[in-house]
Amino acid sequence: MHISIITELLGEHPQLLEINAPEYGQEFTSWVRGGDGLVGLGVFKRHVVTGSNRFADAQRWWRNEINSLEIHNNVHSTGTGPVLFTSFSFDPSEESVLLIPEVVIGRRNGRAWITWIGAKPQPALHSLTTKSAPLNLNWSGSNGDVWQERVARAVSKIKEGELEKVVLARFATATSGQQFQTRNLLRELAHEYPSTWIYSNSGLVGATPELLVRLSKSLVTSRILAGTIRKTGDDERDLALAGSLARSSKDLEEHEYAVRSVADALTPLCSSMNVPESPFVLHLSNVMHLATDVTGVLNDSASPIDIFDLVSRLHPTAAVCGTPTELAKRTIDEIEGVSRGRYAGPIGWIDAHGDGELGIALRCGQISEDQKSIRIYAGCGILAGSDPEREYAESQAKLLPMRTALERH
Repeated sequence: MHISIITELLGEHPQLLEINAPEYGQEFTSWVRGGDGLVGLGVFKRHVVTGSNRFADAQRWWRNEINSLEIHNNVHSTGTGPVLFTSFSFDPSEESVLLIPEVVIGRRNGRAWITWIGAKPQPALHSLTTKSAPLNLNWSGSNGDVWQERVARAVSKIKEGELEKVVLARFATATSGQQFQTRNLLRELAHEYPSTWIYSNSGLVGATPELLVRLSKSLVTSRILAGTIRKTGDDERDLALAGSLARSSKDLEEHEYAVRSVADALTPLCSSMNVPESPFVLHLSNVMHLATDVTGVLNDSASPIDIFDLVSRLHPTAAVCGTPTELAKRTIDEIEGVSRGRYAGPIGWIDAHGDGELGIALRCGQISEDQKSIRIYAGCGILAGSDPEREYAESQAKLLPMRTALERH
């Protein structure tokens, strides 16, 4: 039995994070940057994968689902037709979530479209106007002194042996008597961090500045971030700090590991690649990062490569795990003491052709099932020259986007 799925152009250009259609329930999935992107309403199907083959299992499941659909696509561009929203775990042993919404609305470069499942007429869309009551948050979380001790242990391991870099994460938890409203969090994040990708999938909500991989008609793009400094709010001072970041041997070393891990993973699959020799400084509202955009063109191949193949090679990058990868993973398991869940895992969307965009789930929080608590995460790259107190300050800066959005919720 084939189920109809229909894509048509929208005459209006909707504000994606304001879209509402109550008949599809409260489930809202998003991948939006600067007003463009995709949002999903409702759930047609949700599927969970685990284990070391989770990317291949997800690929197989999505292809089977596509084969069961009767597709009527009148727009014909990347991100139109059936779309799968994916949120993979950092560690293979934890759950990764695949979600096909009932309705997907997209917008790119002045064009907007809608895709819906079933033979019903095009869904009516409304603007969201609700504002929730203050949350009165209570905060708890990992002890700063304990985390700094873990950083010191990691530094000792690096100085002793073959480990070059390891990324250690920590978390904080906010609870409230009121339920968290995903839409309010997304709108606050989009307002404060318009250059990031604003995402939500099954309770995971955040704003990531890091694009793991984009695939569009054989063109591959990855934005790597590693090396961070906190902004002061004083433009002249921040300009000087940006210069010091660009010259910092510790941060440049960390960045080089991350760029090298991505370039090494993509090189065998690409006929040509561009890997800039020096990073640029990416300015966000609260921090600055060293950033490099790596691009490539896929090889012509008898067996076509899709974004599942790319992400299976790329994850985990040195930016969220370390170098060498396997040794860094073992060190994380030994020292970190945190269940990352889908934090630092690939998140985004994939279309019926295997094109799509997947970022790294950073600057994020996982909302509990009762929607009255949220765990927010931050991680720092630890090198031989890392200072535990400074790394803790950096982690606090990385927690700030979610803390601020929650307090303004």
